[in-house]
Amino acid sequence: MPQEPHQNHLLIIEDDKGRREYVLDAPVYSIGRDPKCDIRLVSQFVSRRHATLVQLPHEDGSYYYRIVDGNLKGKTSANGLLINGRKFQNHDLQNSDQVVFGPQVRAIYYLLKRDAIQTVPPDEFDITLISPNMVGDPEDMDEDEDDSDDIGPTVHL
Repeated sequence: MPQEPHQNHLLIIEDDKGRREYVLDAPVYSIGRDPKCDIRLVSQFVSRRHATLVQLPHEDGSYYYRIVDGNLKGKTSANGLLINGRKFQNHDLQNSDQVVFGPQVRAIYYLLKRDAIQTVPPDEFDITLISPNMVGDPEDMDEDEDDSDDIGPTVHL
């Protein structure tokens, strides 16, 4: 049974406060200067509600994020969004996309994928059989013992 790869969505913000990382997993994020925003941008050059991230599904059950200028009611930001050097009203984020909100304020989006590790319970018949004379430390054996009749380990299936 094939497993879907695990995905981690990461947004790294750089602004007047420094560098911060956000792991994205919620359906919607508000981004802006307003302290009530989910992702707060610290700069006088960005709008209170500068952008919105919306989680959307792929057909395979995974998801992606679309960044939208302004809020979801259609009110856009003053400066707009510059994504990879081009101005957009909205954009489906791809790995390593760079979003500029204003001077000295940017974000880099990363989509990290790794294969799922399938864990299965051990097979009840997958056992190792050990002969009793294989157990123990060879140094513990008496030198007087005669093991000439020992023909080696016996394994019963």
